[in-house]
Amino acid sequence: MTFELVGPAADVAKGTAVSVEVDGVDVAVVHADDDNFYAVRDECSHASVALSEGEVEGCMIECWLHGSRFDLRTGEPSGLPATEPVATFPVEIRDGDIYVSTTPSNGVEP
Repeated sequence: MTFELVGPAADVAKGTAVSVEVDGVDVAVVHADDDNFYAVRDECSHASVALSEGEVEGCMIECWLHGSRFDLRTGEPSGLPATEPVATFPVEIRDGDIYVSTTPSNGVEP
């Protein structure tokens, strides 16, 4: 599994998400309230809207358009209107930098 450098961890404030491109895939990198970093496909599975523009609460990210919420750990939606999960990706923090792999950790293709 290959990891790509996406930037300094200090650039992603706790409770926020940023959009990055990794191997041609749009990825939302999230600094969750549990102080961990997560990466999910930066597109709501219900409507083609960037999840990185949504609200982060706990280990969930909410799509700003229709309110679908996704678990950052599993990609699973927690309620309607989304019914399909989003791809999640492995994240590593090395020497203060964020590295992301585009090999989905939950089996959902990006």
